[in-house]
Amino acid sequence: MSNNIYLTDAEEKLASIIWDHAPISSPDLVALADKELNWKKSTTYTILKKLCDKGVFKNENANVTVLLTREELLSRQSRRYVEDAFGGSLPRFIASFFGGRKLSPEQAAELKRLIEEHEEDPKNG
Repeated sequence: MSNNIYLTDAEEKLASIIWDHAPISSPDLVALADKELNWKKSTTYTILKKLCDKGVFKNENANVTVLLTREELLSRQSRRYVEDAFGGSLPRFIASFFGGRKLSPEQAAELKRLIEEHEEDPKNG
């Protein structure tokens, strides 16, 4: 499975339905896509196949299951963006993101907590 997964608008719409209802039978998915997106059966199956080919979902025996959660996909896309746009520098990304804006005390505390949670232990290298 590629780390570079990009979804089209149509793929994002169907993926959102699947994530919200998985596991789901493919006939139920077709019915939901018809109701929520006004899609024909063939459109739903075409987009579902693309999502399965990208490794986001699996459609086996008319049962659609999640291989990559919404959060995992967003994490991969975010990392890729920081790599591409900021040479992998998280501090450069954060500085650009703030663009002179100030953080509330709550936001600053949450960021500090996240940094501490993900900081490498220097003893473990």
